[in-house]
Amino acid sequence: MPYKRIKSPFWLVSYIDKFGKRVRRSTETEDRAEAAALEAKWKLEAYRAEHWGEQPSRSFEDLMCAWLQHAEQEKRPNGFRRDQDCTVHLRAAFGGLDLAEIGPARVRTYINNRRGAGAKPGTVNRELCVLSAALNFSRTELEWDVANPVVGRKLREPEGRLRWLTSQEAAALIDAAGLEEQAEHLPDFIRLAINTGCRKGELLGLEWSRVDFDERVIRLEGAHTKTGTRRAVPINAEALRALQSRLAFRVARCPGSPWVFAHATGERIGDIKHGFKTACERSGIVDFRIHDLRHTCAAWLVQAGAALAEVRDVLGHSTIRMTERYAHLAPENTRSALARLDNAGSQSGHTTSRSGVKNAS
Repeated sequence: MPYKRIKSPFWLVSYIDKFGKRVRRSTETEDRAEAAALEAKWKLEAYRAEHWGEQPSRSFEDLMCAWLQHAEQEKRPNGFRRDQDCTVHLRAAFGGLDLAEIGPARVRTYINNRRGAGAKPGTVNRELCVLSAALNFSRTELEWDVANPVVGRKLREPEGRLRWLTSQEAAALIDAAGLEEQAEHLPDFIRLAINTGCRKGELLGLEWSRVDFDERVIRLEGAHTKTGTRRAVPINAEALRALQSRLAFRVARCPGSPWVFAHATGERIGDIKHGFKTACERSGIVDFRIHDLRHTCAAWLVQAGAALAEVRDVLGHSTIRMTERYAHLAPENTRSALARLDNAGSQSGHTTSRSGVKNAS
């Protein structure tokens, strides 16, 4: 029979699973009748699995509810919201289906329909990744015997967008941002983004407690980053000036605010889209997004001779492959590598004629 624990609004049930073990499980409902129905359902599934080898029915909704609860507990706000958004599209296609009904053909139909609706390959792949992650989670953590029809069916994505500013364009953008009376934080945001490579969410969610002026480093924990991996971002001279400007604003206007980018009331600044768009228009910069400030940081680092591994660590990329898109911005690296062939040829005592025939020197 369903029962409750102190301070818990939900009914719990207890039953013997297919392995003969006692299971205590929350029904996630405050309705006793509904809890009793769930208890009966789970007991029946356990009996059938034990005696008939029958797998219990699992719906798409069962899968995604379990996955989203797990994702929320991981405390990665951006990732959780992204999974929620992807689930909306997935549910439109798979909602109400048993997991056994979601096979390769349905996944292929989903891909075709989303592409037909105008969704880009990267968008479709992100949605498929959520479904795949949920299925893998159910297999490894919940011990559900389900297949993963997403494997091997992701789309080939075109080379990622790469737009960055020259130093002259960056200066013009910062000057234009300074004219935004309702967004006096905008120049500091742009300077800090270019000189740290941090994502928009990482900066707008930055607290003063994670800015170490003594060590000149910004500390990002896994809960603050897209990849869920902590990293330390060095503060160079330009980034330091931007932070000092924000600190002066805090002292004068909102001394109790924990946020680096805060309103005069001390509340966290939620977004900068409108002011940023206006600054781009005023400075004559077209086809440029907030995230491209991060590309600008990477491009400047590579052009200054930074190794790709160093750029990866600054940006917090999960793999070097993501960083390799910037490699072409430093052609002198490959030029010097190929120049070694000239040295190798001269040391071997041979030259090559225009006809391609080797001649002894």
